[in-house]
Amino acid sequence: MLSRFETKGGLMSPRTEHAKAPGVIRLIELVGVSDKSWSDAAQQAVARASKTLRHITGVDVLHSTAVVREGEIVEYHVTVKAAFIVEPAEIEAA
Repeated sequence: MLSRFETKGGLMSPRTEHAKAPGVIRLIELVGVSDKSWSDAAQQAVARASKTLRHITGVDVLHSTAVVREGEIVEYHVTVKAAFIVEPAEIEAA
């Protein structure tokens, strides 16, 4: 069973992180862009967010769009909501 922020697409780390109470999870919206696929656009959003955010626990794809030129999709966009643990909560690896 997948939680609200987990996906079947493998965007999550195989290591699960949970905040010990009282923990705080923050949600942010991001837009990923790719010239390959919507899945790759989501991967790009997570990869970029991971450069500045620690403890990302999941993403929820909210919206998918594309740019079309001359009858071909040339750019894929996805809006995702990313969840991450706000420090200084103690992190417990499962």
